[in-house]
Amino acid sequence: MTKGIKIATIGGGSSYTPELVEGFIKRYDELPLKELWLVDVETGKEKLEIVGGLAKRMIEKAGLPIEVHLTLDRRAALKNANFVTTQFRVGLLDARAKDERIPLKYGVLGQETNGPGGLFKGLRTIPVILDICKDMEELCPDAWLINFTNPAGMVTEAVLRYSNIKKVVGLCNVPIAMEMGIAKLLDVDHSRIRIDFAGLNHMVYGLDVYVDGVSVKDQVIDLLMDPNNSSFVKNIENLDWEPEFIKALNVLPCPYHRYYYKTRDMVEKEIENAKKEGTRAEVVQKLETELFELYKDPNLAIKPPQLEQRGGAHYSDAAVRLITSIYTDKRDIQPVNTRNNGAIASIPNDSAVEVSCIITKDGPKPIVMGDLPVQVRGLVQQIKSFERVAAEAAVTGDYNKAVLALTINPLSPSDTIAKEIVDEMLEAHKEFLPQFFQNVTS
Repeated sequence: MTKGIKIATIGGGSSYTPELVEGFIKRYDELPLKELWLVDVETGKEKLEIVGGLAKRMIEKAGLPIEVHLTLDRRAALKNANFVTTQFRVGLLDARAKDERIPLKYGVLGQETNGPGGLFKGLRTIPVILDICKDMEELCPDAWLINFTNPAGMVTEAVLRYSNIKKVVGLCNVPIAMEMGIAKLLDVDHSRIRIDFAGLNHMVYGLDVYVDGVSVKDQVIDLLMDPNNSSFVKNIENLDWEPEFIKALNVLPCPYHRYYYKTRDMVEKEIENAKKEGTRAEVVQKLETELFELYKDPNLAIKPPQLEQRGGAHYSDAAVRLITSIYTDKRDIQPVNTRNNGAIASIPNDSAVEVSCIITKDGPKPIVMGDLPVQVRGLVQQIKSFERVAAEAAVTGDYNKAVLALTINPLSPSDTIAKEIVDEMLEAHKEFLPQFFQNVTS
């Protein structure tokens, strides 16, 4: 790559963008960013202008020669880009609120990336991502697509399977949040921690934990038995694990595993929260209103600390670390979503997995983890089946496949309830799901 990098960020009006800008500022010596293009759609124009103003002030304060461009023209942003990052939400937070609230009526978990919510976020998102991929093939065929848009695993799966873009990496802040949390528990610097991650996005396990290359897994598992130690992200209820369960599991669960191992408790908690303070989306809407008021302040030239309440802590660390390592051929180890290529024996080679990789100029090289332990293998394979069928439904608009996908998801209690939820959510999101209404309906 030539000196002076162009990065296009699709969904540039996101409240997370200051996180990304902070990361670019911190790593400028390694990553000589010349042009940052923040792209959004017409409905996000006001937020784009507010966030873009803050981004420009942050860069000016840092004294760096980075040009920030704000645009609604995606093609202009993509032309000759070196990296394309995606962080958008089709239907905005209103759509997320429906994803969370509708399933609760059926006693089923309402959550952004798991169960019915994850399915419908994928159905809305995948056609847009594939459209972006087509533009990239034409306008920046050598660029890397770095996807943060949830459900990141399903989106990466769809890009690998249904587009010609092979230089794609999916990224999530959960693994790095786990690393940071465990470093804090052990009172060591994050740089000394390494975790062997293997599984899927929001379904990833820490198979082993090392400090300075020495395994400390048993010590960490003992620490996780204390309920005060087991929460690594702010957007998931920190319900206690049963010590006997964690001890026997013998690997580190991620926070999202609570939805699968404590399903009834989590559903009850979500219903209670929805009645009291609203769904997570509705809480975030209030938080975002406050954040954007802060972002408007012409004297603000840093990422405000309140952003960490948004649930995306360490996002810029993960994102910019990855881009920098590809650009510099750093060959460090990071957990990302990429093509399996035999790293996890019990998952098809051509499927997307979340696994520790060596990051090179040619992209992530998955570290061979062998087979998943028998106690977690089945659940991971079931979620991979869900992701595969859901991605196919998103691309084809096949109603039957959408019902099938939700039925095989472990959070769904029956095919009948799955069909009822799919019917109601298809109607609720009709505006953003044209593929289902052009083809077959129920």
